[in-house]
Amino acid sequence: MVALYYEDFQIGQTFVTKSRTVTEADIVNFAALSWDTNPLHTDREFAAKTVYGERIAHGMLGPVIHSGLSQMLGIMEGTLLAFLEMTWSFHKPIRIGDTVHVVQRVKEMRKTAKEDRGVITFDKELVNQKGEIVQKGTTTVLMARRTSGI
Repeated sequence: MVALYYEDFQIGQTFVTKSRTVTEADIVNFAALSWDTNPLHTDREFAAKTVYGERIAHGMLGPVIHSGLSQMLGIMEGTLLAFLEMTWSFHKPIRIGDTVHVVQRVKEMRKTAKEDRGVITFDKELVNQKGEIVQKGTTTVLMARRTSGI
């Protein structure tokens, strides 16, 4: 896709990302990066005795994967000025081998006092291969307007 400016978006407009399979390596790497070595994510024997019956991804890995998948759309390449806010909720575990994608809809738009930018809020859903929403929330970003000269 081509990068979009604030004016190119419309309330209700929906974008669907590519899918990505969550791997054991993702969980191991996230544990190392975050220093979160909770045995629910890192210890097969411990996790087998939990309600999940197996290791699951860190909850915070979902928003990180969401961010990368959303970026891959290319719709904000060079026109995204800032990430302003995020609310997020966790509904189901993300398991090793789950394939997830993001469905994002434009929820709100407002111009700012500066004519070279506008604010957009998106509703986001992180959906697994079964069509289940595993995580969801909103993100608010500052976008360039066409008058910005970018």
